[in-house]
Amino acid sequence: MEISAIQMQVIEDDKDSAIDSAVRLIRQCRDSDLIILPELWNIGFMSFDRYTSDAETENGKTLSAMKEMAKETGAYLHTGSFPLTSDGEYYNASFLLSPEGEVLAGYRKIHLFAFNSRENEILSPGEKACTVETPLGHIGLATCFDLRFPELFRNMVDKGVEIFLVCSAWPYPRLEHWLILNRARAIENQCIVVSANSAGINRGVTFTGHSMIIDPWGTVLAGCGDEETIARTRIDAGVVKDARNRFPGLASRKEWLQ
Repeated sequence: MEISAIQMQVIEDDKDSAIDSAVRLIRQCRDSDLIILPELWNIGFMSFDRYTSDAETENGKTLSAMKEMAKETGAYLHTGSFPLTSDGEYYNASFLLSPEGEVLAGYRKIHLFAFNSRENEILSPGEKACTVETPLGHIGLATCFDLRFPELFRNMVDKGVEIFLVCSAWPYPRLEHWLILNRARAIENQCIVVSANSAGINRGVTFTGHSMIIDPWGTVLAGCGDEETIARTRIDAGVVKDARNRFPGLASRKEWLQ
């Protein structure tokens, strides 16, 4: 399968332009089977002043535009995340769409960021892991700060996940953490990890970029620098089963430690 991780530069205070930019970049991935966008790309993670005013329902312009792009490209599309309003609450929400533009799964970020951030003050955390079976493999969704919590990823592996999709807005100076944690989640769970990070500057904060696609051995098959670009690679979906057969690390787990 062909995978594209879109590393998108934040466009501040102009959601329509941000959506137009996402559409342009997605169209550059027409040959991909799976596409992923970053976290809160339609307003910028650091734009806390816009979290509630720009929050949308599932019928809003952002998800509607992404549904059209999934149909246009014929790809499985991870929408990246955006502020979602539902039942009087606000969430950092992402969705996986089918090539027909249907919502296959929705994830509300569980681990909200509190360090030099107001995300945890404004938004409500999600309460459950999100996994979905697709013809490409069993997929699990995660968002940014979630990477620091390996129990979430192991929970998804226990549900059968083979591919982790991680949308993010990871800032400097913690680049080394980003590089290590993505590879660690791939190695310890013997899964494919596809991470799409933000690029550029948002409210004075610079994002690290370095989006990547990693195989179950921890090898980075495709990666970016810190500017807007797209990481692409082709990977055999059977690589997860092969890795687990050749080196059955997960099979050595102790049930009494779970």
